[in-house]
Amino acid sequence: MVRTRLNSELLQVLVSLPNGEGDSTRIPSLVDLSQQSGVSVARLREQLEVARVMGLVEVRPRTGIRRLQYSFYPAVQHSLAYALELDRGYFEKFAELRNQLEAAYWHQAVRLLTPQDHLELKQLLASAWSKLNGSQIEIPHAEHRQLHLLIYRRLDNPFVAGILEAYWEAYEAVGLNLYAGLEYLHEVWNYHQRMVDAVCAGDFNAGYQALVEHTDLLYIRSKPAIMDHPALGE
Repeated sequence: MVRTRLNSELLQVLVSLPNGEGDSTRIPSLVDLSQQSGVSVARLREQLEVARVMGLVEVRPRTGIRRLQYSFYPAVQHSLAYALELDRGYFEKFAELRNQLEAAYWHQAVRLLTPQDHLELKQLLASAWSKLNGSQIEIPHAEHRQLHLLIYRRLDNPFVAGILEAYWEAYEAVGLNLYAGLEYLHEVWNYHQRMVDAVCAGDFNAGYQALVEHTDLLYIRSKPAIMDHPALGE
């Protein structure tokens, strides 16, 4: 068993509990925990709020406190949101991390995709092209986000998933889902078309090449877009 160094009595309780169905285990009330541990209810309440923000527990009036299945996303998302409020330039650094992560896990991820996943990727492409070529042009941001997350969703790695999900929240926060020229959008989705066609054909190296070229394009675009976008929260 891995020894943990947790400075929170509540977190120590969480890791000591047996796993329940779906890893949603009910936790004793704060009063009961206080009596068992000798820690004040006020201190446990503070620790509970931290655990809730980190996505480790849910608190409901009737069902009480439950430990949730572990997800890295809430902790990353809150920290990244704070960083972007300090300096929107942090998005560029986080995007570099995300791009390297997608490239590093590409071959492992695409080999895990199922025929149903391939079908969903094709449907996302069809939806995106319909928006771009329709009489009233729309930015297919939802399809963009879903396509990338779908490619990596079979990985059994909550840390990779958390970083990739947080990236898309930040992408929206800095406004990259709102501003793009039609020529640029067509270029991006041509890369997506190459990626999906290659994956479905089993040519993972060709898909990887399209991914790398595609992320380079996004990186070039994101730098001026971030600097020109109004301050976050305005």
